[in-house]
Amino acid sequence: MMSDMTQLGSMMASAMFVWAIFQQWFPEELSKHIEKYREKLVSFMNPYLTISFHEYQGDEYERSKAYKAIERYLSSNSSNGVKRLKANVIKNSKFRSVFLSMEDYEEVIDEFQGMTIWWSSSKIIPQHRALITYNDGDEKRYYQLTCHRKHKDVITNVYVPHVLDEGEAIAKKTRQRKLYTNGKGTSWSHIIFDHPSTFDTLAMHPEKKEDILNDLRSFIKSKDYYKKVGKSWKRGYLLYGPPGTGKSSMIAAMANLLDYDIYDLELTSVNDNTDLRKLLIQTSSKSIIVIEDIDCSLDLTGERKEIKKGKNTEEEKNLVHKKEKVKKKKGSEVTLSGLLNFIDGLWSACGSERLIVFTTNHIQKLDPALIRRGRMDKHIELSFCCFETFKVLAKNYLDIESHDLFPSISRLLEETNMSPADVAENLMPKSADIKNAENCLKDLIKALENVKEEARLKAAEEELSDQVLSDSGDEDSKDTDTESCDSGDEDSSEGED
Repeated sequence: MMSDMTQLGSMMASAMFVWAIFQQWFPEELSKHIEKYREKLVSFMNPYLTISFHEYQGDEYERSKAYKAIERYLSSNSSNGVKRLKANVIKNSKFRSVFLSMEDYEEVIDEFQGMTIWWSSSKIIPQHRALITYNDGDEKRYYQLTCHRKHKDVITNVYVPHVLDEGEAIAKKTRQRKLYTNGKGTSWSHIIFDHPSTFDTLAMHPEKKEDILNDLRSFIKSKDYYKKVGKSWKRGYLLYGPPGTGKSSMIAAMANLLDYDIYDLELTSVNDNTDLRKLLIQTSSKSIIVIEDIDCSLDLTGERKEIKKGKNTEEEKNLVHKKEKVKKKKGSEVTLSGLLNFIDGLWSACGSERLIVFTTNHIQKLDPALIRRGRMDKHIELSFCCFETFKVLAKNYLDIESHDLFPSISRLLEETNMSPADVAENLMPKSADIKNAENCLKDLIKALENVKEEARLKAAEEELSDQVLSDSGDEDSKDTDTESCDSGDEDSSEGED
C-alpha cells in the first residue's frame, strides 16, 4: 500500500514537471492551436454527436421554451436510472402531484425508434463569483443531447420536435394559474392563483354579463384577425364604478374563464419608464396585466397643462414644485407617456394573447388619452345593485330563485343605492347559527330601509343648507338695492340744490 502511494506521487510529480516544461517552451498561441487541432481530431474520431439546449438564449429575459419543454419531457423519464432528483409539488383545484426533474450533472437514457439517446443536465458557473450569493442567477444551465452521428437527421427532424410537443402537452396538463406582483426593481414574484370567482357566481345583470362573455370568447379566437388588421393581439378593459361593485371579482372570473395568469402591477413600486418596460417584457402570453385603482397610483389624472413661460403665477409655480416633491417622495418617476407606451407602444407587441385591465372608482379623474378606445377598448361600468343582480346573489348565498319578499326588495333597490358587496354581506349569516332564507331577506330589507332613511335625511339637510344660502343671498341683494336707492336719492338731492 505504501509503495503504491509512493509510485502515484512520483507519477504526479513527473506529470507536473512535463507540463511545466511544455508551458515554458511552447508559447500560449501555439498551445491554443495545438488544443484546437486536438479537439478536431477527437471530434473526427468520435462517432457521437452532441446538441446543447440552453436555459436562456442570448440576451433574452425569459427562459427558452425549448428548455422548459425538454425539462418537462425528461421529468417523465427521470425516475429511471437517476439517483438525484429535484421535486416540485404541483397543486390546483383538481389534483396535486409531484413534478420530478434531474439535478445538475445527472444523466438519463431515452429510447426512440430503436435509437439510444443520452440526456445530461449541466451548468456553467462564472469564474468570478461572490463568496456569498442569494440566488444562482449567474449560473447558465443547459441540457445536452448525445446520439450517434448516423441518426442526426432523424434526431433533428423527428425526435426533437416529438420531445417539444410532449413537453407542451405535459405543460397543459400540469398548468397552474399564477398571481404575480412586482416589488422594488424589475422582478416579479408569484403565488398560485386559486380564486373561486366565476361568471356564474358574478353578481351582475345577465345581459351585461353575456355581452362581456361574448367579447372575451371572440378575443381568444381572433389571432388571425388581429394579424390581418396589423394590431397586437391584446385588448384593454376599463372597469369603473363605486367601491364594492365587483371589479376585482370580475378580473378573477376573466382569469378563470380564459385560464390566464394575472400580473398585478403596482406602479408606485416601479422606479421609472425603463423599469416599466423591463417588467412588461417579462410577462408571459395568455395573461392579464392589472393596474387597480389607477387614479390613485400616480399623477396620471389629466393634469398635463403646460405652464407658459412668462404667464405662470407664483401659486402655479409652487403647485408644480409641490407635485415634484411628492413624486420624489413616492420614489417613482413613471410618466403618463411611459404608461401609454406600455399599453400600446412598440414594446406592447413583445407578447400576445394578453388583456390589460384598469380599475377605478373615479373615471372622471383619468386622462382621456389613457382610456380612449384602442387603449381601453371596452369600458365596463359596475354600478349599484339592481334587482337582477340581487337575484344572482340570492341564488348564490341562499339557493333560492323566488320569494314573497322579492317584490319589496325590488322596490327598495330602485329607491336606494347599495353596492352588491353590501347586499351580499346582509344575506350572509352573522353567527354560527344558520338562519333561514326569510330571516336573511328581512335583514336585507331592514338594511335597505335604513339606507333609504339616511339618504332622505341627508337630502333634507342639503336642501335646508341650500335654502339658508339662498335666503342669505336674497338679504345681501336687498341690502345692495337699498344702498343703491339711498345713493340715488342723495344724488338727486344734490342735483336739485
